[in-house]
Amino acid sequence: MSIYYLANAQRDLGDSAASRRSMQRVADGDGRLAPAARRGLAHLARLAGDFPTALRTARTLGWEGRGHRVEGDLWWVQGDMERAATAYEAARAEAEEHGIAGERAICQAQRAFTLAFTDPDIAAEEIDLAEQLLTGLNQRATSLTVRIAALVRNAGRPSAQVDDRAQLLRAEAQVAGVVAAEAILGLGVAFHCAVANDHDQITASINRLRTLTQGGAHAYYIDIAHFMADQPLAEPSTARWLDGAEPTRRRWRALVTARRNLVLQPPEAEPQENTQPWNVVGSPVPCAPALTG
Repeated sequence: MSIYYLANAQRDLGDSAASRRSMQRVADGDGRLAPAARRGLAHLARLAGDFPTALRTARTLGWEGRGHRVEGDLWWVQGDMERAATAYEAARAEAEEHGIAGERAICQAQRAFTLAFTDPDIAAEEIDLAEQLLTGLNQRATSLTVRIAALVRNAGRPSAQVDDRAQLLRAEAQVAGVVAAEAILGLGVAFHCAVANDHDQITASINRLRTLTQGGAHAYYIDIAHFMADQPLAEPSTARWLDGAEPTRRRWRALVTARRNLVLQPPEAEPQENTQPWNVVGSPVPCAPALTG
């Protein structure tokens, strides 16, 4: 048990190599915490951008290692939101079956975040459900995920006050010490900037992500921000995408384009009230002659 929690601490402190060695020791021991350690190894591989290794590990985890949730975490960063949402739904169903309220809330929050990139209307329902499932639970990181999902859902809309909301969420994530939430928030802001086609803010959001990921974890978020903005990478990437960088770029760019089209779409025209007077049999009533004076 002590080695497992040491591995978690090493990961949180940014010492991924030491964390990986400790997690592997626990996994090899095949004790009670072995499934959690295997999940930790998948998590470490994902943090490093080694997605093929993370996926192979995820598919061995089963319920005890939260395999469906780990797969969802992998698919959304590939821009494959439909597959991610399906994985999170399966994970939530397993959590319900086993009566694990906290896990159920985590899976639903992640599902809401994923769908916030694709369909704002459906995302609103998923966010509401996530908030319901969080009632009575003390899960600060999960609550932040839900609020970031609400921000992403409104990305691109000038009236959404994304910048102000992002500043508040950033401060809360810093106070809570949830570095992962701050990084995901940065990615959500980058999505908003890409939809708005604000080049200055896109640059600022990429620079912020570069600062947040300078330890190496989640460095591929910088790639994703470039993909969303349809910009070339400033330097070679170390990420190993599941089906290559170009398909991943196209999926993320397609999400931006779809949201931009939705935001720019004019509202449906309201039916015009017929101001022409009609008589009881449906014929126009002749207008009275204008008064002159």
